[in-house]
Amino acid sequence: MTEVEAKKPQESLQDRLAQVVDLLHRHKLVEDLTHRQEGLHHERVENLVHRQNLAELQRKLDELHTADIAHILEALPLNDRLTVWQMVKAERDGDILLEVSDAVRETLIADMDDHEILAAAKEMDADELADLAPELPRDVVHELMESLDAQQRERVRSALSYEEDEVGALMDFEMVTIREDVSLEVVLRYLRRLKELPGHTDKLFVVDYDGILKGVLPIKRLLVNDPDKDVLEVMASDPVSFQPDEDAYDAAQAFERYDLISAPVVDKSGKLIGRLTIDEMVDLIREESENEVLNMAGLREEEDIFASVWKSVRNRWSWLAINLITAFIASRVIGLFEGSIEKLVALAALMPIVAGIGGNSGNQTITMIVRAMALDQVSTSNTARLLRKELGVSLINGLIWGGVIGGVAYWLYGNWSLGVVMTGAMILNLLLSAMMGVLIPMTLLRMGRDPAMGSSVMITAMTDSGGFFIFLGLATVFLL
Repeated sequence: MTEVEAKKPQESLQDRLAQVVDLLHRHKLVEDLTHRQEGLHHERVENLVHRQNLAELQRKLDELHTADIAHILEALPLNDRLTVWQMVKAERDGDILLEVSDAVRETLIADMDDHEILAAAKEMDADELADLAPELPRDVVHELMESLDAQQRERVRSALSYEEDEVGALMDFEMVTIREDVSLEVVLRYLRRLKELPGHTDKLFVVDYDGILKGVLPIKRLLVNDPDKDVLEVMASDPVSFQPDEDAYDAAQAFERYDLISAPVVDKSGKLIGRLTIDEMVDLIREESENEVLNMAGLREEEDIFASVWKSVRNRWSWLAINLITAFIASRVIGLFEGSIEKLVALAALMPIVAGIGGNSGNQTITMIVRAMALDQVSTSNTARLLRKELGVSLINGLIWGGVIGGVAYWLYGNWSLGVVMTGAMILNLLLSAMMGVLIPMTLLRMGRDPAMGSSVMITAMTDSGGFFIFLGLATVFLL
């Protein structure tokens, strides 16, 4: 941290957002007031005020990091977002486009001319261009590829040839390579001649004359060892490496497990073709976590919080339709026992408790299972063991809390049989929720689907229908 930065008071991201929102609000307020004014100097005053407000907003944006601007853009309604976007300096456009979410990036690119997109893209590295290319107009991508040199063009095509969830789509081509038969002093002199090191350079990659990876030289070993030693003497010859067609999320877990900052990517012959860096892995883990939360709620994709009504409807309608069907099934289950409810009105008051507790317990189970799957701690081979464990947990919870609610039912209605039925229904529905909480994600995994996809919706449907049927069925048999 520089001395100037140290003297500046620390602001939270929310403080920065609030300042930008306040500037936008003042800008609109003054504009509205000047529009209502009449007189000879009206236009001159309006232009002056307009420029002053925009200049102040421009200064504020210039002070912010690109990641902060990206967050602010995501937190603003579309009109304000575009106003701020137009104030951002052109040389920062590319970095911000890479930082914002896919949904927000779409709105920003739609507001840009082709020449603005090209200017922003020309400042990017090959791996960054590959990230952005699928969202750009086809003619812009073609023109951009034509403007690249042969090496850059080949790197972009290489990155685009891999699926977005593969290592090859995330690898970085900027890295420092050295030979194993040179001294550390030679390596140090070579590094001093470079203008700067690629970001997240914690190690140098040791290759032979054919580009085959022989090992890595961590920077800390380079600095603390005798400069007269050869690279071969101090390098690590067994680094963690990845192949471009490996699953990117597996690579992210390896980064977490081995505390990596960067790692080489090699082809099947062992030739070094790129590297992975910690920033890409952190972004990937965050995106996976966000997608998991969205999938559990039945949302198909990341949604711009300020998206149009129609886009939001399209993103949400499918699982709502499924939920409507399951809710109708639950209502028909209740309809089967209308006579029982008419004879004993207490059933109508108590049955939501059974269904609600079952749904909560099922969501706890399914959340634990999906999380364990994401960490590769469970698989379809140990389903039976997991099922026995979750059933045991639910049985104990059912006996304890079922007994409590059964006692409450007896105290409220003075009917010990109703209390027993309430306890039995609670136990059975918790067992059902545990079974479904294990089987739903396991079944989705066997089918090759995301285990989190709509799991929250499905477990709630199962426990609602099952809870109503169990409770009203027991009440009909034992009470009526």
